[in-house]
Amino acid sequence: MTQQQMALTPALEGERIVKDTVGGKISFYTDGPAGSDTTPLLLIHTVNAAAGAHEVKPLYDYYRKTRPVYALDLPGYGFSERSDRDYTPRLMTDSIHYLCHEIKQRHNINNVHALAVSLSTEFLSRAAYEKPDNFTSLALVSPTAFNKEYPINGLPETNKGMPGFLKLLKKPFFGPPIFRLLVSHKSIRFFLQKTWGSKQIDETMYEYACLTTRQPGAYYAPFYFLSGFLFSQDINQIYESLKQPVWMSHGVRGDFTNYCWKEKMTHKENWEFNVFQTGALPYFEVLEEFTTDYNKFLENSEPA
Repeated sequence: MTQQQMALTPALEGERIVKDTVGGKISFYTDGPAGSDTTPLLLIHTVNAAAGAHEVKPLYDYYRKTRPVYALDLPGYGFSERSDRDYTPRLMTDSIHYLCHEIKQRHNINNVHALAVSLSTEFLSRAAYEKPDNFTSLALVSPTAFNKEYPINGLPETNKGMPGFLKLLKKPFFGPPIFRLLVSHKSIRFFLQKTWGSKQIDETMYEYACLTTRQPGAYYAPFYFLSGFLFSQDINQIYESLKQPVWMSHGVRGDFTNYCWKEKMTHKENWEFNVFQTGALPYFEVLEEFTTDYNKFLENSEPA
C-alpha cells in the first residue's frame, strides 16, 4: 500500500477546538454532560511515530457520558501544529499547562484530574510538579523511567537527546525514508502488536495511526522522540516529589513490562498501583475492569 496523503478526520466525537499559544497551535477535543459539576478529566496520549488523541478513545468515550472530558493532541501530533521546530519536554509540558488553564477557565474551577500514557506521563508529572494546585489527581498508565532499580538523577530540565542522530534524521536522504519505513502499514501493525503483546490489536486505532502518519510534517516530532530529546534526565526526581494522589497502572505483556523501580515507590502514601493482565494500553482490552479501579481512585481523590 502507498503512503499517499489523505485528509485527517477527527479522532474523537464532541467538539474539537484549536487555540493559538506561545507553543504554536494546540488542538483538543472535549465533550461531557451539559451542566455537569463533576471535576473534568484531561487525557494525554502516548508519544511515538503514530501518536495522537485516538490512543485514548476508549477512555474519552466512556467518561464523556458522566463528566467533562478533554483529550489533547500534543504538539507535533493530530491536529496540533506539526511544524519544523524543537520538540522538547518543555514544549509538551507547556501544552499541558495551557490546556489545564483553559479547562479551569471554561468550568470556573481550581483543578482537574489528569491521565497520561507512556512517555506523556513524564510531561504530566512535570506539569503537576511545577503547578501542583492545578491537579486533583494524576493517573500514570504504563509510565516510562520505571525500568531500572535506581533512579536517573540528571540535572533539571536535561534530556537524553543525541544531537548527532537528530542531525542525521533531519537529512532529506536519511530521515524521511526511515520515517516512511517506520509508518508503513506493516510496521505500524508490528509495533502495535508489540504494544499489545498480542496479534489481537484494536483495528480502529490501527487505521487512524496509518492515517495520521500521512499528514504534512508528521515526522518532525517523531524525529525528536527517536533521538531521545523527549526523554527527561530528571524525571525520577519529579516522580518522587509529586504530592497529589497518584494512580499508576500497567500491563504484563509486550515490550513495556519492566517496572522494577515501582518497588522503590511503594512506600509513598499518595501512590496506588494496579496491574492488569493486558498489554501496555489496558483500557483497550479490559475497559470495565480498568474504569472500575480508576473510578474508585477518582472518588477517593476528591476533596472531602
